[in-house]
Amino acid sequence: MEFKSGEKNFLKVLKIGRLTLNHPLILAPMSGISDLPFRLLNRKFGAELAFVEMLNVRSLGYKSAKTKQMLCTSSIDRPLGVQILGAEREYILRALDILKDYSYDILDFNAACPVKKVTRRGEGASLLKEPDKLNKILRLIVRNVSVSVTVKIRTGWDETSQNSKEIAVSAQDAGVSALFIHGRTRRQGYKGTVDYSAIAEVKGALKIPVIASGDILTPTLAQKMFEETGCDGIMIARGALGHPWIFNEIIEFLENGTFPKRRDRQEIAEVMREHLDSCIEFYGPKTAVKIFHKFFSWYVRGINKTRRLKEKAYRSKTPEDMLSVITEFSRCNN
Repeated sequence: MEFKSGEKNFLKVLKIGRLTLNHPLILAPMSGISDLPFRLLNRKFGAELAFVEMLNVRSLGYKSAKTKQMLCTSSIDRPLGVQILGAEREYILRALDILKDYSYDILDFNAACPVKKVTRRGEGASLLKEPDKLNKILRLIVRNVSVSVTVKIRTGWDETSQNSKEIAVSAQDAGVSALFIHGRTRRQGYKGTVDYSAIAEVKGALKIPVIASGDILTPTLAQKMFEETGCDGIMIARGALGHPWIFNEIIEFLENGTFPKRRDRQEIAEVMREHLDSCIEFYGPKTAVKIFHKFFSWYVRGINKTRRLKEKAYRSKTPEDMLSVITEFSRCNN
């Protein structure tokens, strides 16, 4: 299934249950990354729907301080999605009961996480091997929440068991409002080639919206995903790391065919300062700087002569230290 550029309006309105999005570009939930400061920054650059970090239903049930912090939001952090991970009825129901005290717009169930410690527990992508169990879990969730329910899957467990079409049809029958699909098997993890044809097959089998993910790192790869799969929307994850403006770049490219200009160091530094300030306000100085170490590396990724600055950033312990590194970065010649 292939769509020629210009024949399809990729930026059409996307409806997921009762939620209507002006454009179909979504910020993915990423563990250790998708906190409130990160979401708000990406929203500024065009991400309309964003998700909190993936939440394990057991952790939700324990009401840990970390889980509560992960669910922190604000009035401008909307529309908001929450993604849960689990496999046991008791813990899922307890988590859903706790989430009644929070305000959000979409509940996504993760049947895609490929991490071994997750799949060993029969959670995440492991549920692709148990379609009936996954169907029962989705029906349980749909019956017990008032928001729209979605599910995220992969193309299969491995190359010998690519059952995404079967799983997708079953999820639709269970009552989900949309389906997210990563175009790789669990065995592939985040490596290897994205299987556009498998996503296209799922799209052709469903009446509900299909949102695709996998290697959406540039505007041209976003267009490729739309063209080759016919998907209704795309979910961006790694493409937004150190590059929050990717959403506006994709919109501009798909609307006008305009390739993004290269941002200079001053522009990147300005965004880093804003992001760091937001982290300090949210976490406090010490924790914010520690968290920002990885973000600095992502912001300068691919830029020449930044290895020394990355090492210096990782040694930073105070906001003043980190701001000094950011300023030094901004003043270097490309």
